[in-house]
Amino acid sequence: MQLYQSLEDIPEGFGPSVVTVGNYDGIHRAHRELIRAVCERARELNARSVLLTFDPHPARILKPHGGPPLLTPMATKLEVLEECGLDAVVVLPFSRDLSTMPPFEFAEEILGTRLGAIEVHEGFNFRFGHRAEGSVERLAEFGARVGFKVVTHPPMQWGELVISSSNVRAAVLGGRVEAARHLLGRTFWLDSTPGRGRGYGTKYTVPTVNLARYDELTPGFGVYVTDIRINGEEFESVTNVGNRPTFGNDSFAIESYILNFHPIELTAETPIRLSFLHRLRGEVKFPSIEALKEQIGRDAARATRYFRLRDKLREYKK
Repeated sequence: MQLYQSLEDIPEGFGPSVVTVGNYDGIHRAHRELIRAVCERARELNARSVLLTFDPHPARILKPHGGPPLLTPMATKLEVLEECGLDAVVVLPFSRDLSTMPPFEFAEEILGTRLGAIEVHEGFNFRFGHRAEGSVERLAEFGARVGFKVVTHPPMQWGELVISSSNVRAAVLGGRVEAARHLLGRTFWLDSTPGRGRGYGTKYTVPTVNLARYDELTPGFGVYVTDIRINGEEFESVTNVGNRPTFGNDSFAIESYILNFHPIELTAETPIRLSFLHRLRGEVKFPSIEALKEQIGRDAARATRYFRLRDKLREYKK
């Protein structure tokens, strides 16, 4: 997959291409189905398959509060897109100047001239251009003038729920991480590093790891069964997301207790990936530290049963 981080990076005579444009936060199952169609159509037309997205997310520029936290920060988004079979991803720096570009100018200059689009695929609710004045219907009109066809994809559902970034976000915020997994087509994870200032040495011998500050989307407060990957090694874990009310003053933390722990190399820069598998319970203020420790033991036992059942199911499917 070729990555272009500005329009100027795209070589002359780039097309022909089959293109999709969007924020693609989450790269959920409906996103993947649309991308699959783009790749398949590009092969049929002997063209490049291209996804154009924006950084930062347009809401970070256009909305006073900066928009919702992201399901997939850009590094995660690019990692997931790498698996989708695209020929190229264009990450367009989003600015107020770009936000004022009229819809036809966007279609003509970016899709037509820069990308050489012969076909553009979008979801049914796609909007673009200044004040989101452009719709898929207008894009089809512009395409007829510029020289590309527009293919509109209908909503995709999981049961009665439309698969969308907003619905994935709602599931994660509500702690429904298994529902989020069904909507995403993968587990919801976040990438971070260990919390700083905890005196980590070269060899870490305590089975609890706090994550550094994370500013994008995290699951609702509660206790979760999780997989934690540290320096590429997978561990089974139980994770608390919340304010730790038993300890007095609220202090938000994402803290993981590693079940199958052994001493590991750990520094403040060590990469950590935390994947949320199942919610055990909500966050509770316990009457004492001892009561909290007893509950942690019960949480760890339930998580261990979860992992053993998962292992048996994996063996059964082989």
